[in-house]
Amino acid sequence: MTSSRRLLLPLGASLTRGRFSSYHQIRNGFGLRGLATITSTEPTLANLAEKCAGAIPECSSADDDDISKIRHEFELAKQRFINIPEALSSMPKMNPQGIYVNKNLRLYNIQVYGFDYDYTLAHYSSDLQSLIYDLAKQHMVNEFRYPESCMKFKYDPTFPIRGLYYDKQKGCLMKLDFFGSIEPDGCYFGRRKLSRKELENMYGTRHMGREQARVLVGLMDFFCFSEACLIADMVQYFVDAKLEFDASYIYNDVNRAIQHVHRSGLVHRGILADPTRYLLKNGQLLRFLRSLKDKGKKLFLMTNSPYHFVDGGMRYLMEESFGLRDSWRDLFDVVIAKANKPEFYTSEHPFRCYDEGRDTLAFTKVDSFHPDKIYYHGCLKSFLQITKWRGPEVIYFGDHLFSDLRGPSKAGWRTVAIIHELEVSWPYVIIAFSLLYSLNNLNIELSLLLDQREIQIQNEDSYRFEQAKFNIIQELLGKFHATVSNNQRSGTCQSLLDELNMERQKAREAMKQMFNRSFGATFVTDTGQESAFSYHIHQYADVYTSKPENFMFYKPEAWLHVPYDIKIMPHHVKVASSLFKT
Repeated sequence: MTSSRRLLLPLGASLTRGRFSSYHQIRNGFGLRGLATITSTEPTLANLAEKCAGAIPECSSADDDDISKIRHEFELAKQRFINIPEALSSMPKMNPQGIYVNKNLRLYNIQVYGFDYDYTLAHYSSDLQSLIYDLAKQHMVNEFRYPESCMKFKYDPTFPIRGLYYDKQKGCLMKLDFFGSIEPDGCYFGRRKLSRKELENMYGTRHMGREQARVLVGLMDFFCFSEACLIADMVQYFVDAKLEFDASYIYNDVNRAIQHVHRSGLVHRGILADPTRYLLKNGQLLRFLRSLKDKGKKLFLMTNSPYHFVDGGMRYLMEESFGLRDSWRDLFDVVIAKANKPEFYTSEHPFRCYDEGRDTLAFTKVDSFHPDKIYYHGCLKSFLQITKWRGPEVIYFGDHLFSDLRGPSKAGWRTVAIIHELEVSWPYVIIAFSLLYSLNNLNIELSLLLDQREIQIQNEDSYRFEQAKFNIIQELLGKFHATVSNNQRSGTCQSLLDELNMERQKAREAMKQMFNRSFGATFVTDTGQESAFSYHIHQYADVYTSKPENFMFYKPEAWLHVPYDIKIMPHHVKVASSLFKT
């Protein structure tokens, strides 16, 4: 189910070793200044506004006219804030089931379709995160001798999002933007959000330098939700107990526990023992796979999970669609389990044939693939030699940007990132409701579902309205700081600046609360800047979508091209402040 499922920030290298007390550091504060940053050197309006937001400006009578004009524009804008502009209703709505393109892709040229299993072909309910969290927590208490009181911890689905980073030196869980800067309201020590002052004391700057980035570890796949929550809860336990601890040890122990529950089969047995609770059936998936076969395409399944788990899950997912003599394996030309991605793409491990009846691996050399056989391990080099499939004609679907997609993208395959956060389909919501037993659980589940429907929220007028408000305040702040430049302090200047900053913060907080209460949206920061998670999608995925069967909505010979007006992420519509000026 999982192997090496995390990676450092692109600028990072190895972990800097050294032990210290994270608890005392968060109390006393410290700074690491003068390090190289990974932000753009070109000054932007947002950077100017952020840099000067807390400063006390200076202005003189010579600037009074300009300040008065800014004040007038601000008062006029506030009047227009009362009603949502009609222009918003005419803006295009993005399709939650759409395919979004980072690199041009001609489907006509694709002859081979490959798939990961977990969170790609198989969709899971949110209960799986609770199962992983509880099993890992038990392992830490029973095997690593963490305090018995940790058994009281409960998974909180409203806390984490995908794409967070954990600082193994300082113990902070944070969200980064596209350029590797810490989001001001998105950094937590345990379960407590750090203030901007604490953030400054701890890091010196929001912009993560190369040395600081080396100790960051990314939590990028769908199994990371339980991991991020457990890390934060363990840090919070030591903080509350006023015990000294090493933040890297907590990460290592949580990560080892998460890996154990996967590799030992505990999670697999739990899912197969109650598939109706954890697996979400999807009739469209079978239609999609069959349509590919009918068009003469080759299909392969390559997963890190063991075969018995994949077989049990696929049988459950498709039991109502197949006849007595049919099998899900008839859909695939090659099935590879325990592939050990991402090492699969760089190693030279041989393939081994798996005997399902005896649960053993054969010793004979694998020099050809047969649809009625199962294969374990292997490597990309041998895979291409055996199949003779050329890189550009192969497309691979996966949910993990590093383990699933980075290797194929470097090998010349086309890649599809499966990003469930783009959409929450109502059949899934109905299934989730059937599992709820109390009003409290209902509130949590509703919050989780709302957190995940990113495109629906970005389509709503209320979100676009707040985004336009934020943009126009940013423009006014830019004009203000360009105007106030001498040493004559004015109370009028300070008053206007305070009001602008307050209005900007209100719009920023309103946008954040529409998504996740702790970290906001997965793809964008509170300021509308794309997140570090978006950066990795842009880097490793040719296209991305919410689920594989969305390809059924496109003709097999379709040309998927990058929009002409693309900013960074194709699904993200940016609302111009000019909407308020008509």
